[in-house]
Formats: sequence, C-alpha cells, structure tokens
Amino acid sequence: MTVTVRKVGVIGAGTMGQSIAEMLAYKGLDVYLLEQTKEKLNYSISMIEMSLDKQIEKWALTQAEKKLILNRINRCEAMEELSDCELIIETVSEELERKKSVFQQIDRIVGPDVILASNTSTLSLTELASVTAHPERVIGMHFVYPVFKVDVVEIVRGLKTSDSTFDRTKQFVEQVIDKKGVMVFESPGFITTRLICLFINEALHVLEEGTASVEDIDSAMRIGYSFQHGPFEMADRFGLDSVEAALETMFREYGELKYRPSFILKKMVRAGQLGVKSGAGFFQYDKDGDRT
Repeated sequence: MTVTVRKVGVIGAGTMGQSIAEMLAYKGLDVYLLEQTKEKLNYSISMIEMSLDKQIEKWALTQAEKKLILNRINRCEAMEELSDCELIIETVSEELERKKSVFQQIDRIVGPDVILASNTSTLSLTELASVTAHPERVIGMHFVYPVFKVDVVEIVRGLKTSDSTFDRTKQFVEQVIDKKGVMVFESPGFITTRLICLFINEALHVLEEGTASVEDIDSAMRIGYSFQHGPFEMADRFGLDSVEAALETMFREYGELKYRPSFILKKMVRAGQLGVKSGAGFFQYDKDGDRT
C-alpha cells in the first residue's frame, strides 16, 4: 500500500500542536493548523518561528529552510478549512468532552477514508470514536515532546480501529515522517506516559521523604542512567499540570495507589508553578525555555 498523504490537518495549536505542525512542515507536508481565535493562532506561529530561530542559532537549520517550513503551515480558524486534508491529528487539551466535540465535528466534514488521529496520552480512543459515524478510522498517534527530536510515535488501536487504518497510519509514521511506530492496544497512559509519570511520581515521593534534594535526585538519574533530563526537569518540560492530569486519569482508571499524584505536585500546580510554560517549576526558566 502506498501512502499518498500530502495535506495534514492539526487541530489545536498549543505546545504539542506547534511541535507536530513544525515537524510535519519540515518533512515537506502541507499543514493546516487550526486554532479557536486569530490571536491564539498568531501566537502559535510566533512560537514556531522562535523554535526555528533557535535551531538556526545551533546551525541545525538555514534561513531558507525556515521560510519553506513557515510557508507550508496554513493558518485556519474554521473546521471547514480542513475538508481537503488526507489526515487529521487532534491535539487539543486532555478534556474528554472537548475532544469528543472535535471528533464529532470533523467526522461530518471530511471524507470517510480520512484517518482521524488523536494525540491523547491517557484518554480512551474507543470513547472518542463512539461519537463518529466511522469509528473504524479513529486511531491514536501519540507523539513525544519535543516532536522534532523524538523519533517514536505510539500508534494506539481503539476497540473498533480497523486493520486498514492501523496499516495506513503505521506507513505514514514510518515512511512519510520517518519515525518508529510502536503499536499499543488502548490502555490509559499507553506505554510512554504510564511509565514516565510513575517515574516522576516516585521521584516526588523520594523528595517528600527527605531522602535527597531535587538537584541530587535529578543528577543521580541523569548521570547514572544517561537520561537527557532528570525526573524533575522532565516534569517541568512536560508541564506539572499535564503530569498531574495524566496521573489523575490513570489513578481513576486503574484504581491503584501508585498512580495517586504526590501532594507536592498538587501544591505546585495550585500555585501556578507549572514548569517551563510558566517560567518556574522545580527549576527556573527563561523565555526560551532554557534553565537559568
């Protein structure tokens, strides 16, 4: 089967939507990026520009390549503008009802052969698919941030996802965007979110017990096990609110105490210390997301 996807719709231009859109455009695809308002869309494009500029500073990209990437990203403010897309990737916030509304709307607009993918990390693909007329074409494509650098995508099958949808999605992931596709059967947290959130939560328990400091726990895991970031910097980069939400979902779905979020995590989220996105979490960050 030959994959001929050239136009990809991305619904939601938050951090993940920006990262996915940037990667797709870099791979030579025409991206249709949808956000609720012109202001949010303009802000998202400016963040993509900033990301590209940082790559230029590191000699990883040229000005000409930056221009090509930005020219491939089309700004959309209405769902109908995605009607010609051959693949749709939903990246809105992890709220079940909001995602269901998106799937219900887009299902009516695009043709029956268009794959509808969700970037959800914890929610049920089967439940998202249940609001569509073609649940067999709904699938999970869970990218890991930063999308540009991480070469794995969890391809998640819901109860009614067809073999054809899975095969086409896997070929798109591996042949078109050149990443490793890992098949996962629907399960809260899949592989990556489930394991990394437990890792972060256990580090928080070690901190709660007074066993070691934030800096020393991060250093021990980063140096000892060759992680790029320790658990606390990972949490800052994912967003502490996102980590808390993922743990809460898994705690609710599995009913096991190991998924119950640490009280330190809850306290920091309530205080608005969300990590890189707010400039402060377990560490401090500048406007470019670098530690200060």
